[in-house]
Amino acid sequence: MAELYSNNYLIVAIFLFLGLALPVGALTAGRFLRPHNPHDAKRTTYESGIDPIGGSWVQFNVKYYMYALLFVVFDVETIFLYPWAVAYEHLGLFALVEMLIFVVLLLIGLIYAWKKKVLEWN
Repeated sequence: MAELYSNNYLIVAIFLFLGLALPVGALTAGRFLRPHNPHDAKRTTYESGIDPIGGSWVQFNVKYYMYALLFVVFDVETIFLYPWAVAYEHLGLFALVEMLIFVVLLLIGLIYAWKKKVLEWN
């Protein structure tokens, strides 16, 4: 039985080693094999062959980030709801209560943000 567990650790160790060694090796090989040709034109902004208009620094309104964060939160909620809905029949009342707590906590956060007028666009 101990051999079975040590074999599993060996497999995980091999995957960890390969997961680190292959990208590092590929990046190192690319660094040594590529031609080194520094040029000032490589540092300029490139817009599909068209001369750039203005600078490359664009600042977005912070409200966009709030909506993106809300999208990610409720997207993750949806991802958690799908497997729960599929397995609900086998999980029973306990899983229903857990999922209701999860959804209610997210709704409380949304209502709090709404009351604080975080979602208004001024």
